[in-house]
Amino acid sequence: MSTFMKNPQDVERKWYIVDAADKPLGKVAAQAATILMGKHRPDYTPHVDCGDCVIVVNAAKAVLTGKKASDKFYRHHTGHIGGLKEVSYGELLEKNPEKLVNIAVKGMLPKNKIASAAITRLRVYSGDSHSQQAQKPEVFVK
Repeated sequence: MSTFMKNPQDVERKWYIVDAADKPLGKVAAQAATILMGKHRPDYTPHVDCGDCVIVVNAAKAVLTGKKASDKFYRHHTGHIGGLKEVSYGELLEKNPEKLVNIAVKGMLPKNKIASAAITRLRVYSGDSHSQQAQKPEVFVK
């Protein structure tokens, strides 16, 4: 018996909803990254982008455990001298929770071309409504 290897043209993608309300940010990001990579499927193939699409709702209601809201920072550089910008995770959760979830999920994906394609299938909304009703998404249960 030989090992089954999925071909890229045989991948059929489904849409899943992950609710982030009252859950730790890391747990939500890990669940979304697993779906985006396709590791929840029985036909998972590491070298093929066989993941599904993910909709994360209620991103503003995600919880940061411990002192992460005040002690952890998101840093980026503008490219100019002295252009290091930093924002605390608590402030980022208040102002732009979609970006915070996107950063967390992107950090849990592998650093390769498959992950670059996978992150484009992530949709994050701060409220409980989304605009992907036409795709008939299912609620993901672990």
